[in-house]
Amino acid sequence: MDHIFGINFDCERLADAFGVRVDDICAFMTDGRRASFIIERRLVWSHPGWQLAASEGAGYDLSDPDGGRWEVRSITRRGVYFNPSAQVGIGRCFEEIGFLAKLSAIQGFILADITLFPVVSVYLVPVANVQRWYAERRLGTRTMVARNVFLTQLLPDIRHGS
Repeated sequence: MDHIFGINFDCERLADAFGVRVDDICAFMTDGRRASFIIERRLVWSHPGWQLAASEGAGYDLSDPDGGRWEVRSITRRGVYFNPSAQVGIGRCFEEIGFLAKLSAIQGFILADITLFPVVSVYLVPVANVQRWYAERRLGTRTMVARNVFLTQLLPDIRHGS
C-alpha cells in the first residue's frame, strides 16, 4: 500500500443501491463514525494481503501482509485524533498510559480524509511519526489535530520520510 493515495466513490450508484438520495450518502460518508466501516473494507478489498481485524474490539482495524497492525481513522472537518477510541467522546478523557499502550501495539495509522467525499485521500502514518509528534508537542493535549494542521504541518513529515 502506498503512503499516500486516493479512493473514489460513485455517489449515484451508492445512492441507487441503497435506495436513498445522493445527499444521504454524502452525509453518511462524511461522518467518521459511520464511514470507517466502509473505508476499512474498501482498503482490504483493494490491497491484497491486508485483512480486517478479527473483531471490533481487537485494538486495531487492519493487518498488513506482514502481520503489522494498523488503526484506521477518519479525518473530518474537525480533525483527526490518535488516542484510543475509548478516550474520545462526551465524558471521556485522554489518558497518556492508554495512548502510549495503543502506539506500542500498532504499526501506525491509516488516515482517510473524508471531508471531500466522494474523493477520499488516504495517508499511511507510521507510528514513529506519531510518537515523535507527541514528544515534540505537535499533537493537541488530547492528541487531536485540526485537519489543516495535519495537512500543512504534519503531512510533510510523511511525504519526506522523516
